[in-house]
Amino acid sequence: MRRLAAAAAATGLALAGSATAARAAGFVPNDPLAPRQWYLSQDHAFDFWPPELPQLPGAGVRVAVIDSGIDGGHPDLAGRVVAAKSFVGGSPLTDEEGHGTFVAGEIAATTNNGLGIAGIAFPAKLVVAKVVRGEEIPLGAETAAIRWAVGQGARVINLSLGGLRDPGDPLRDTFSPAEASAIDYAVAHGVVVVAAVGNGDQAPRTPWPYASYPAALPHVVGVSAFARDGSVPAFSNRDATFNDLTAPGQDILSTLPRHLTASRPTCVDQGYSDCGSDDYVHASGTSFSAPQVSAAAALLLAIQPTLKADQVSAILERTADDADASNGCRRCPLLRDSLTGWGRLNIANAVAALGGPWPPADRYEPNDDAGGHAFTLWGSSIRAAATLDYWDDPVDVYRVRVRARQRVALTVRGPGRADTDISLWKPGTRTVAGVAPSALRSRVAAAEGPGATKRLSYSAPAGGWYYAEVKLSSAGFGPYTLTIAKR
Repeated sequence: MRRLAAAAAATGLALAGSATAARAAGFVPNDPLAPRQWYLSQDHAFDFWPPELPQLPGAGVRVAVIDSGIDGGHPDLAGRVVAAKSFVGGSPLTDEEGHGTFVAGEIAATTNNGLGIAGIAFPAKLVVAKVVRGEEIPLGAETAAIRWAVGQGARVINLSLGGLRDPGDPLRDTFSPAEASAIDYAVAHGVVVVAAVGNGDQAPRTPWPYASYPAALPHVVGVSAFARDGSVPAFSNRDATFNDLTAPGQDILSTLPRHLTASRPTCVDQGYSDCGSDDYVHASGTSFSAPQVSAAAALLLAIQPTLKADQVSAILERTADDADASNGCRRCPLLRDSLTGWGRLNIANAVAALGGPWPPADRYEPNDDAGGHAFTLWGSSIRAAATLDYWDDPVDVYRVRVRARQRVALTVRGPGRADTDISLWKPGTRTVAGVAPSALRSRVAAAEGPGATKRLSYSAPAGGWYYAEVKLSSAGFGPYTLTIAKR
């Protein structure tokens, strides 16, 4: 069961100048509630743009909100929905919970229309998938919705939901192969997947040291929350590996279904969360941090539609502002940490980074394990150029055909100074992930230890499909090359 994560310049726009210079003349939306959206300034949401918003060439980038549906008649979301489907019955354009409408507003509420709030991703269109039934999210509904959203052309999927991760208690851990497969399907189709790391009120104790699923899956951008003073609230899950970015997650203002605000008829801002129930008047949760990152991803794709998903993720993560004592997070050490990942989302920095050079893309993903997850490489002399990331993508696996009595030589030159290991696994290997010591006999050769360059050679006694595994065993990220020679 999954739950909502809320606590109660190659093409297109020419980029010039620095983000700092752009901030001096940044765009200011005329939406009347925008001054109360404190997260806009914290994210530097509009700082890069000139006094008038540009017409981006990628307008119409589709962002999937897999959630509780939305208020389809909301005036600030009018004309923003291009596809909608319910996987739990009822209409996807009605929202009994309010959560989906809230998330959608942060991303795509119409900006600069003199009404309500300003959405961050002003060129975005919404793909709405309703997966919430009561207080539950059926796993089958979530996975079906992910695959459907891909088919609808979504380039970003927002998942402000999650299931408990507990490596110390397999009976409590909610890892789902079906969910992992659906995420892999999205990644294979070039989708940026963003998920909330989850809230401690769904865990055995607070704060909880592990991100929820699906944030705790490879290639997913896991997002935590920070408060107005820059600190990380106790409810925001920690994770040294799967917490990638942080964004404002307390006292968030957004759209809300009008039928939920009608119970407070004297409240002026009907259809907005300050007229909602106590859960929404001062809305908090990593649920409401994640859509800010999804919106930022959509903006990058609107400007540069040729970007690949892993390039978008890398740009967002590596342009973040480090969270530390200087900006309010006294418990955050310098550089990457378990509370905030790479740091605080900075949209102006991310957009400025599109001026180049871009991080390299990896055309082989997802290839994170043996069996059907591996990427097949053909030929007797092979050179594969790809990327690794200790936190998001530490393992790549390739399937290679080797004849009986053929000698195969493998060389990897890894990223930077990270320790990069290489292993060769025999035919029939099903997984290289977290195998028991007894299963290591399926590994026929390995070169491990310090250093970014490794070599191994193996003479195959029997022919078949072998698996070449490249793995980062120390912190680092970047491009690598794998060469394979058979003779």
